[in-house]
Amino acid sequence: MTLLSTRDGGVARLRLDWPPLNVLTRAALGELRAALPPLAADPTLRVLILSATGKHFSAGADVKEHLPPEHEALIPEFLDTIAALVAFPVPVIAAVQGRCLGGGFEVVQAADLIIAAEGASFGQPEIALGVVAPAACALLPGLVGPAAAAEIVYTGDPIPATEALRLGLVARVVPAADLEAATDALAARIARHSGAALRVAKRITRGSGEQARTALGDAGASYLSELMATTDALEGLRAFVEKRAPAWRDR
Repeated sequence: MTLLSTRDGGVARLRLDWPPLNVLTRAALGELRAALPPLAADPTLRVLILSATGKHFSAGADVKEHLPPEHEALIPEFLDTIAALVAFPVPVIAAVQGRCLGGGFEVVQAADLIIAAEGASFGQPEIALGVVAPAACALLPGLVGPAAAAEIVYTGDPIPATEALRLGLVARVVPAADLEAATDALAARIARHSGAALRVAKRITRGSGEQARTALGDAGASYLSELMATTDALEGLRAFVEKRAPAWRDR
């Protein structure tokens, strides 16, 4: 198992548990995706917390699984996981420490609230590999605005938690030692309220998830049909796996 699931009253926690980098393999994503429907169907659930074991939240997806032919399954499965989190019926809180990059960053973008530990960083480095972050392209502009999203996606440079707080992506930044306690305290403040009211509030605040699902679907289709047909996408991914600099051909 690479996912730990715990429950305390109306609060459930799903914890990524394959340190040191909590890489999001297809198997790990499958576990996360499978854990969501039974929780979503539980009328007594009021809050879902996403967290991670170890020094870092997640370094992102497994780059080897982005290469053909596995990418044809990975991308739809990954985006289905993101869509399920966006549409989750009660508030989702992500607790982030250390690096939160690539697919890991896209996962927390699906949360309603992000609490970050001091020293945490967020980034979409996919562009450096000749590919893009499909979920971030769909979700990030609505979270931080088009200009900030463009800078994050186009440069691939990470931003510190303090900058994420300024952009409104992160709800608060707390000392690393206080991350779990601060997350639990926020969850308890939410969970004291009516589960029925919270579900309605979530629908009004985030919508039904259909708009996000459509945007994610369009991003995935472009990734598979357009991006992966380029020479540079394969070159960038292979260069990363082979630990060498890519030789871009701009096509």
